[in-house]
Amino acid sequence: MDKTELRLDPLTREWTIFTEGRALAPEFGPATAGSFSESPFRAGLERYAPHTLHHAGGPGGWQVRVVPNRVPVLRVEGDHAPNGNGFYQHLDGVGAHEIVIEDPASRRFEELHVGEAELVVNAWRARIEDLMRDSRLVAFSVLKATGTAAGQTIAHSISQVFAMAVIPGALRAKLDSAKAWFAAHRRSLFAEIIEHEQRSADRLVYENAGFLAFCPYAARAPFEISVWPKRQCADFHHINAGEACQLADALLAVLRKLNHALDYPAYHFALTTAPSRAPAADHWDTLDEDFRWHATITPRLHTPGVIESATGCHVNGVWPEIAADVLRHQEAQP
Repeated sequence: MDKTELRLDPLTREWTIFTEGRALAPEFGPATAGSFSESPFRAGLERYAPHTLHHAGGPGGWQVRVVPNRVPVLRVEGDHAPNGNGFYQHLDGVGAHEIVIEDPASRRFEELHVGEAELVVNAWRARIEDLMRDSRLVAFSVLKATGTAAGQTIAHSISQVFAMAVIPGALRAKLDSAKAWFAAHRRSLFAEIIEHEQRSADRLVYENAGFLAFCPYAARAPFEISVWPKRQCADFHHINAGEACQLADALLAVLRKLNHALDYPAYHFALTTAPSRAPAADHWDTLDEDFRWHATITPRLHTPGVIESATGCHVNGVWPEIAADVLRHQEAQP
């Protein structure tokens, strides 16, 4: 009889169903085997994306460059005030959608040197910090899709900075969980989870001075990895120079381990940070103590099924303890 278990994520309050019967071979091939459109982002093709929002490093003029998305999901133009439409509410699609070109040539993120990856991390930080000056924008994230199964369309290593004029439901659920735990225990839920993961060590993947990478207790997908800062900090843009380098190191290490273990899987990367807030607003009175910015890497190995769609519960055939054990024994080098 197959072993089955339900696990609850204390941060998102989402359930994951673990079952040996779903320990299936990956449905999608390597991310390196996808068929992509020709890249307009290589060095020498700046005319195709002439508006530079940020650039840094590189012997040829730049190593990392940020440009507006030519087909943005959200735009800075518009009115962010909600409008009534009878029973329903709507507002203009106000926000920002930017492209971070991570290399002037054709290297993947995990093929960069630590110093080069640090420039990418600093580009994320600089753009979020700049976008926060727009008082209409309240929620910010960094997103990355690698491989056709993850939604990559261009043959170039890029990430995206995304800003919204509303707080999305997934972030609000985390904020509420963190706030409720702090109110009950006067202690950060993030600190509690990090201490537990360090103490048990069953799900640890990688650790350096500033960051802990681990497979979450209620991982939503096989080989999902959380990368959390050890220092309490709600806002990603407040990381210091040392932490930017340590984050680059941690991300490179875990992505290389994933590549060795799963033959370059497609994946989603998401960096979540605290929203903008008014210092006097009661709802945010403990946010600096209870919430912590964090990153998640989720391999895209299978198409979500009807159970996920109908119940909101995730189905995972690989226990995180097994996934972490496999990843720990992989090389952290290219």
